[in-house]
Amino acid sequence: MSAATIINGTNGTNGQVNGTNGKNGVSQSSQNMCSYEECDKIAQHLLSKTRHRPKIGIICGSGLGGLAESVENKESFSYKEIPQFPVSTVPGHAGRLVFGKLGGKEVVAMQGRFHPYEGYPLSLCTLPVRVMKLMGVETLIVTNAAGGLNESYEVGDVMVIKDHINMPGFSGNNPLIGENEDKFGPRFPAMSSGYDRNLRKMALEIGKELKFDNFMHEGVYVMLGGPCFETIAECKLLRICGADVTGMSTVHEVIMARHCGMRAFGMSLVTNKCVMDYDEDRKANHEEVLETSKRRGEDMQKLVTKMIERIEV
Repeated sequence: MSAATIINGTNGTNGQVNGTNGKNGVSQSSQNMCSYEECDKIAQHLLSKTRHRPKIGIICGSGLGGLAESVENKESFSYKEIPQFPVSTVPGHAGRLVFGKLGGKEVVAMQGRFHPYEGYPLSLCTLPVRVMKLMGVETLIVTNAAGGLNESYEVGDVMVIKDHINMPGFSGNNPLIGENEDKFGPRFPAMSSGYDRNLRKMALEIGKELKFDNFMHEGVYVMLGGPCFETIAECKLLRICGADVTGMSTVHEVIMARHCGMRAFGMSLVTNKCVMDYDEDRKANHEEVLETSKRRGEDMQKLVTKMIERIEV
């Protein structure tokens, strides 16, 4: 199904979801679909299908799904097979939920995430995070492909996310909008420590051990809505705001994880340098994103695997 094929649900909600009342229909509002009760139904459905009991969740970004391929004793489920689950429509996102062992720990990995530019409200984009929480996940690791705003960053560099700028949130677009689900977390969650300090420190230490420190950084990620890449003026503004890289994901997932009381760690792969000069002919493109991800993906897999080995569950 293409990204343009958006189904109108019985309650007027737009979304591409595997509904119980139709092949891809929506049977209820997006907020109700992300309620504690509905998320628990999905979680229990998945737990009944797998012998694994994950404590660590992973969301793989564009072209970085190879991390899930390295999972041992894996059991995979297509998003299309999971009731009330969204469907990935972006190239480089396989659209599978993978259970198994990585680094000696039980994990669940998303090969492909959901973006608001695919037609999904942010609450549905983050539904899998709540489902992970109800399956027992305590730590969420998110990876993404991002454009480099910091002039010192090169294509292929890896940035540990220290903080983020939620641009969609500036216009009132947040996954927690609507009636608060008290069973998951508080009405007003703090985000000043969104990215776990100890996990960030661990990642940088492991990077040094693996001799990755020459291409590793720690910095600020900014999320834009997409799907178009940024204009030159936008890039200049984002850099002034303190952002080092920019992308179209991650922030809403981390917000939801923190609301649920999960630890969060994020890492960006710089797959292209943002165009900052009006006289430059180079243009950002998704093919470059996938090619760089393929080239650096193995290093990121080593880093994340080492981290999972050391994370206490």
